[in-house]
Amino acid sequence: MAHPHWPLFDLAVRTPRIEVRYPDDELLFELAALPADGVHDAAAMPFLHPWTRAPSPELERSALRHWWGHRASWSPEQWVFTGAVLVEGRPAGVQTLQGQHFAVTRALSTGSWLGRRFQGRGIGTEMRAALLHLGFAGLGAEVAYSGAFEDNPASLGVSRALGYVDNGDRLHDREGRPAREIGLKLTRDRWERRRRHDIELRGLDACREWFGA
Repeated sequence: MAHPHWPLFDLAVRTPRIEVRYPDDELLFELAALPADGVHDAAAMPFLHPWTRAPSPELERSALRHWWGHRASWSPEQWVFTGAVLVEGRPAGVQTLQGQHFAVTRALSTGSWLGRRFQGRGIGTEMRAALLHLGFAGLGAEVAYSGAFEDNPASLGVSRALGYVDNGDRLHDREGRPAREIGLKLTRDRWERRRRHDIELRGLDACREWFGA
């Protein structure tokens, strides 16, 4: 084990196309520089909190504070796994996996963003599949939740391709205008029907208790 005091740094999920790993500071600095090249069209806003509107260097600093905050507040009762997505060894985006009282609920939720130059290549589906494998196969989850605004067909398409079903909706104030978020739900049995056998988990045993698994 390379990091006995913080074994999350040794945790990675590998597929034939990508690697998703828990990032150290060196990788976080690389990730923080990525959104400046674009995450979405300027006329759109796929996020409830419009963090991508911040100018540089506040954009990068805010991202780092956000990720460091998740690291500092990690506990088995409440955690956010920040998955740095690597494509051919280069940072491409972030796929998160979040749990609250996971030992009891066995429920997870996901969120993500992908740099624009990596979009349109199926990477969004691949990185979600990677962390769903961590959640279901690795941690023993029973259900995973997600959501996307109705004007974000790419994210909705990823979820539905992976077996999620609609799970209600709600309205938000998004940059001063109402926006409908569609809730999505993936149960273990629906995940099992599409389960992949080409995804590898590395370093999980040393930090399984960190997830309340």
